[in-house]
Order: sequence, then structure tokens, then C-alpha cells
Amino acid sequence: MPTDLASVYRAEYGRCVATLTRLLGDISLAEEAVQDAFTIAVQKWAELPPNPGAWIVTTARNRAIDRIRRESTREARHVQALLLHRGDDEPEEVGPVRDDQLRLIFTCCHPSLSPLAQTALTLRLLGGLEVPQIARAYLVPEATISQRIVRAKKKIRDARIPYRVPTEAELPARLPPVLTVLYLIFNEGYTASRGELVRADLCREALRLARELASLMPDEPEVLGLLALLLLSEARRPARVGPSGELVTLAEQDRSLWDRAMIAEGHAIVRECLRRNRPGPYQIQAAINAVHTDGPTTDWRQVLALYDQLLQFTPTPIVALNRAVAVAEVHGPEAALAVVEELELPGYHLLPATKAELLVRLGRVDAARAAYAEAVALAGNDAERAFLQKRLAELS
Repeated sequence: MPTDLASVYRAEYGRCVATLTRLLGDISLAEEAVQDAFTIAVQKWAELPPNPGAWIVTTARNRAIDRIRRESTREARHVQALLLHRGDDEPEEVGPVRDDQLRLIFTCCHPSLSPLAQTALTLRLLGGLEVPQIARAYLVPEATISQRIVRAKKKIRDARIPYRVPTEAELPARLPPVLTVLYLIFNEGYTASRGELVRADLCREALRLARELASLMPDEPEVLGLLALLLLSEARRPARVGPSGELVTLAEQDRSLWDRAMIAEGHAIVRECLRRNRPGPYQIQAAINAVHTDGPTTDWRQVLALYDQLLQFTPTPIVALNRAVAVAEVHGPEAALAVVEELELPGYHLLPATKAELLVRLGRVDAARAAYAEAVALAGNDAERAFLQKRLAELS
């Protein structure tokens, strides 16, 4: 796939699938039609059209019509034709969710699907993430994710789960997986599992959808917490990549490159969440990021206190690993290393990478080399791997 077309695929895939799902009422058919349209684009595009996304949607819609005419019964053709040929001036479905992609997220997060199936399917359809990327996000085998996606699509088809706007009463029950999906889409953009360090298109799309969700559910503190978290993270994104695409750590970032308007907006939302006094994990993560972006240096004692609170809500090894970084700054590397050595995160490169940094600070160079080598072998992102290789080379 040409570079320009690959960029279009990353930027437009989720939007096109969401639009076609609304038109067709069938997720699998929509995904197949969009994939067919991109295959045609590879053959026909000598250069990008003025509106690539619209071209893909139109082509996919036409391909779907052809497929329906060939394969469907007369009754099914009549129903689908009504959907496909609906006039542009026909009123939209009335309901609380008006954004196609946000509607598809809520649809995929139907309570009849398992939590992993909900988020895996949505990441595939909306984020355009491939199975290896989703598996990395969950630290599970790729085969597990593939099976869950296939089963989820089959469940949606066999149970006739409709693509429709959830009612106001249904929204809160579907909220946790929706928040998870937006968080994971942003994370894949912020630190891509393959290729370059950052996928800005995913970061921007996750932030846009978080804003839509906050407008839809302004009284949900965790929705506001997620929005603040994404704002404060996105504000620092320009400083995370050096001139040659290299990774720049928080301590080494040029803070003048941070987006101060986003930081101010994120801080205001964090203060609003504190006034509501209904804490949750996204609000606490937002508060941690607020501390990182408040002033010229980080108050690590405050960060550690927040991680202690977060660990009570989310007692996972990844939260414990992130907390260990704060422990090192407050209580020293030996105390942090004791925490890290108790953790098990198979295949997660940041565990040996963190361990290596702590071993270097303790002067245990041989052990640090081994830990860095393990981290290099596990890292999938080019920039992260290069960063770890550089650290390893410095020890040699």
C-alpha cells in the first residue's frame, strides 16, 4: 500500500466503517465493503482524490449494493435498498448519540458481549488497529484476540444485535468499556506498537470522541477524568519526539513545546472533578498528569500519593510498575527495585526497561545490561527500541 494511501487508511478506516454501518445496519458487511474499497483504491489512485474518505465511503457503498443484489433474498434486498438509497434530506435517528463513530463504540460495547470482546472489536473497527496491536494493549496472545473478534461478530449477527442509538437509561451501563476503548485508542496513538513512536491521528480522534462523550454525559466524573487525562497527555506529545524521531523522556522534554491551552483546560477539569469528590481511576490518572504539568519540575511525593490511591481502584501490575517509578524518586532505587522484582508482566518491555534503569542507579551494570537486552528484544516500537539500544550501548 503506498505511503499516502496507508495514511488515509489509518486516518479514515474507522470513520468509514462507522458511516457504512449506519447505512447498512451490518458491521461485518460494512467492514468488508470498506476493505474492498481500499483494495480498489490501491489499483485506481494515481494520486489522492480531494476527499479520500468520501471516495472510500461511496465506493464501499456501491460495492455493498452489488453484493446485496447478488447474494440476498428479495426481502433482504428490499430492506437493504431502503437503507442504502435513503435520501440525504431524511431526518437522522433521534437519540443522545449523534456521532457515527461514538454510536458504533456504544453498539460494540453491548452488554451481551464479554468485556474483552467489546473492546477488542471496537479497537479493530474504530481504531483500525490490527490484532497484534490489540494483543499488545491487553498483554495476551494474538490468537486470543483473533478468536474474540470473530466470536463477537458472530454474536452480533446471530443475536441480531442492532446498530442503534442506546437510550439515556442504557448509556451508564455501557460506559466502562467505552472509556476503556477511547483510552486504548489514545494509548496506541501516543506510543504506537509498531513503526514510528507516535500516531497523531489516533490521538486526535480519541480526544475528539472524548469531547463528544463529555458533551453527552457531562455529569459523569470518569468521563471528565478521561477527557482531562487525554488533554494533559496530548499537550506533551510534541515534546516526546526529537528532531530525528527519537524518544524524549519526560525529564528531558522541552516544556516550552507543551500546549499550554490544553494544559489549562485539563487542569480546570481536574479541579472540577476534585470538587465533585467522586474519585475514579481516570480522574486519578488525570491528577497525576496534572502534577507532571504543574510547574518546571514534578512533585514526586504527590505523584506517589496519587499512585497509592490509584492502586486501590486498579490493582494491576502495570499500575504497580508505574508507581515504582515514583517510589524510586521518593524513596530511592533500591526500594523501587524490590517492588519491580515482585511483578510479572510477560512480554511487556517496560518491566525490564524500568528494572534496568533502577539497576544502573544502583551501580549493578552487568544486571542492567541483561535487563536492557531483554527490553530491546520485547520492544515493538522502533523509537523505543532505539532508545533502549542506546541505553544499552552506553553501558558498554
